Amino acid sequence: MAAACGDNAKVEGTLAEAPSAKVVVKSLNHVIDTVQTKADGTFSFKVDVAKGQPEFVYLYHGDTKVASMLLEAGDKVTVNADTLGNWSVEGSEESLLLQQVEKDHADAMARMLALSVQMDSEKNESKLLQLRKSLGQEYVDYYRQCVRYVLAHSSSLTVVPVFFQNLGGNLPVFSQATDAIHFRNVADSLALVYPESRYVKLLRDEADKRFGYLELEARIKSAQTVGFVDVELPSTDGVKKKLSEVDSKVIMLYFWNSADASQKMFNLDMLRPVYEDYHRKGLEIYQVSLDTDKARWARVVKEQQLPWINVCDSRGGASPYIASYNLSVLPATYIIKDGELVDGKVVDEKSFRKLLDQLLK
Repeated sequence: MAAACGDNAKVEGTLAEAPSAKVVVKSLNHVIDTVQTKADGTFSFKVDVAKGQPEFVYLYHGDTKVASMLLEAGDKVTVNADTLGNWSVEGSEESLLLQQVEKDHADAMARMLALSVQMDSEKNESKLLQLRKSLGQEYVDYYRQCVRYVLAHSSSLTVVPVFFQNLGGNLPVFSQATDAIHFRNVADSLALVYPESRYVKLLRDEADKRFGYLELEARIKSAQTVGFVDVELPSTDGVKKKLSEVDSKVIMLYFWNSADASQKMFNLDMLRPVYEDYHRKGLEIYQVSLDTDKARWARVVKEQQLPWINVCDSRGGASPYIASYNLSVLPATYIIKDGELVDGKVVDEKSFRKLLDQLLK
């Protein structure tokens, strides 16, 4: 809703040839307000904008976007627009940058669409091949243009929509695995300027996810030699422990969360007695916590005096191991023998002991 007091940005504007028309004010994910133009097409409104937390604001007339803005607390902006989607903004440098970003994207989309239309009607194979090359080059050229933009404007939140642009359908502009580096570097730069911004957190989360994919690729490559996706995470003393370096006949890889009471009881009621009986025969447990609260996890491990290998991935739901081990629920158990994952379900103490008796003959 429109701001009544406190930090805000004020917008005044004119929607040409649209008297008494409704203008919908939106953020990236919800409607903020609806205002009505006067008889001469003018309108005004205020938007809550916390200091140091700029907001993306969009104006719509029906289904047509008639203005895009990136507003900071204290901004006083003037918009001149028409119902066809043409507009100009005064009083906000960030909004001017955002307008250019959207224009560059629209131009690239138009060029690629024109090439696609030509391809659909072209019958000559050599010309068709050339059109495909031209289409690919358009994508590469625009990607490079976007990289230059985010590097040159790493302190502007206008890089956020650039990072998440698509070029028709599901073709992200930033689709390369190594783009994770751009996401993280720019997130770090923006955090110095806008440490409280939710958009900086969005970039940070995306960077973490993309670095997770990079790690997953590396794990999959290493799996070709060890027979399973390797895990390397810090234990309670901060020292990283590698699953592939555990020297035991049988390894139980166990994913859990220390916040779950039933999983904590499982440690004491099932895992501990089995471990005490079979550890000397060749069993080791590599227990991976997906806790975002590392202090709580370390406290539980210490209180329960768990004697096996305990590590934590504080990325929680963003952990790359969720994908690599296809984790849908916790807890989850995998059994490794001689460097290979083996079939065998562990549903209770009896089934675990029976499996170990077979594997540790």
